[in-house]
Parts: sequence; structure tokens; C-alpha cells
Amino acid sequence: MNVSNNCSITNLEPDHHVCLIELALYSAIFLFGALFNALALWAFCKIKKWTETRVYAINLVFADCFVICTLPFMAYFLWNKSARDKLCQFTETAYFINMLVSIYIITFVSTDRYIAIKHPLKARAFMSPSKAALLCGLLWVSVVVGATAHIWQSQSTLHFQKDTTVPAALSPLSMFFIFILPLAILTLYSTGVIRSLKRCLNTSAPEEKSIQKAVHIIYTNLIVCLVCFLPAFFGLLARFIMDSVAATSFVLQVMKNISCVTRCIATSNCCLDSVCYYSVTKEFHEALLPPKTSSDKTDQIQPLQTHTC
Repeated sequence: MNVSNNCSITNLEPDHHVCLIELALYSAIFLFGALFNALALWAFCKIKKWTETRVYAINLVFADCFVICTLPFMAYFLWNKSARDKLCQFTETAYFINMLVSIYIITFVSTDRYIAIKHPLKARAFMSPSKAALLCGLLWVSVVVGATAHIWQSQSTLHFQKDTTVPAALSPLSMFFIFILPLAILTLYSTGVIRSLKRCLNTSAPEEKSIQKAVHIIYTNLIVCLVCFLPAFFGLLARFIMDSVAATSFVLQVMKNISCVTRCIATSNCCLDSVCYYSVTKEFHEALLPPKTSSDKTDQIQPLQTHTC
């Protein structure tokens, strides 16, 4: 294998068999993602009461739906290897906007859980459906403006190709805000909620069973997010390092292939977000609310934010 200091990972295309893997994964994600998110939209439309978690979950559904809608176009560009045009720019923009919104909304959900458990009194003042909607709106606006400005000014010539005109210092900064910061918050707050819930396991048997279910679901939700997004982060990090040093063309080609596959894995979060929908709308609430007794069947149970262990 020849060594070339002028060889860049941005000038390479994935191997043919990697393209076939991408097409297969995108097709499966499109089919299952469309089904799961359609069911989620149907379920949330039936819920009349607005809560913070419902606001976050609906925004997450819409973000996932937009990502799913870009997959047929991504498959088209992947198969035809056409030059970068306006449709390609629009597809890239929509994909990155909604993937980033998905990551941060999942982070908002974990933050919401943490505040409700660790600081229930503050939660009453700082948490409400309207404030959750405002936070999501600010997120959408900031991400749309930033991603649109970046991608539409890109000088790359191929679909999903790194822009070589971007300063090298911006790549680590982007990785920090896209992956490191939200995943660190998600991990920290999820583990904090799990520890708090486990301290409640000496309660009555029915409530203990519900708490155990909530712990398992939060574990599952955390693992799903890490499995989806950590490979993409490490793939981009390795790609940045290899593209910055005098790596061989073989190593650069391998990193290009890995980067394509890890992007598919990250996209699969559109299907696996159903775990998050389930946890924030049923089992998690069940675990945090005390079970009804005969004396309080006619009374309203305290909201999620007021219960603490």
C-alpha cells in the first residue's frame, strides 16, 4: 500500500461492500423507524394532558421523523455518487439538524428526571410544559441557524464529505458540543437518578417493583444512547486524527469505511428512541408516583416533580 502525505480521508469514497451495508441499514432504519414513530405520534395524539415529558417526547418524535424522511435521499446519493447539489445540501442540513436536536432532547429528558428526583421543590418553579416548549424552540432555532450556515457555505464536492476549508480547530469544538457535552450530561444525570431510585428499594413491595422497572428502563435508555452515539464520536475522532497526520491511504480508507458505518449506527437511534418514549410516559411515572390506596382513589396524586425518595 502506497503512503501519501497528500492523501486525505475527504478525497476517498467508501468501499462498495460498505455502501451495500449502508443501503441495507438505511432501508431497515427507514422501515422500522417510520413504523415506530407513526405509532408514537398516534399514541401521543391520544394523550390530552400536556406535561414536560410529553413536550420533549413529541419534539423527539418530530426530529426522528425528519431524519427518517432524509434516508431515501441519502440512499439515492449513496447509490448514484452524484455531485453535491442543492438537494444534497438540503438533505445534509435536515439530517444533521434533526440528529443534533434528538441528542439534546434526550439530554433534556435526563435533566428533567434528575431535577424532579434530586430537587423536587425547585422543579415546581423551574419545570413546566410551557418552559419545556420554550427550551425546545430555542434548541430548534439555534441548531437550524448553525447547521444551515455551516453546511450551505461548505465547499465540499461530494455528499457527506468533510469541508476542507473549515479550520482544523473547529472539528474538536464541534465534537465537544455535538457528542461530549450532551453524552456526559446524559450519563451523569441518568446514573444520579438510578442511585436515587435504588435508595428507595426498601419501600413497599408494589412500589419497589415499579422502581426496579424504572431503573431497568433508565439503564436501557442510557445504554441505547451510548451504543448509538459513542461509535460515531470515536469514528469522527479517529478520522480527525488520521486526517491530521501522515497516515497511509489504507488507514485512511479504513477510517472512511468505519465513519460511514458508525453514522448508520447513530441513525438507528430513530428506531430505538421508542425506549425513551416508553420510559418517560409510563414506567418512569409509575415508579415515582406512590401507589393509590383506598383512601386516595378520589384524590389527585401528586405530580411527578413533587415525589422524592
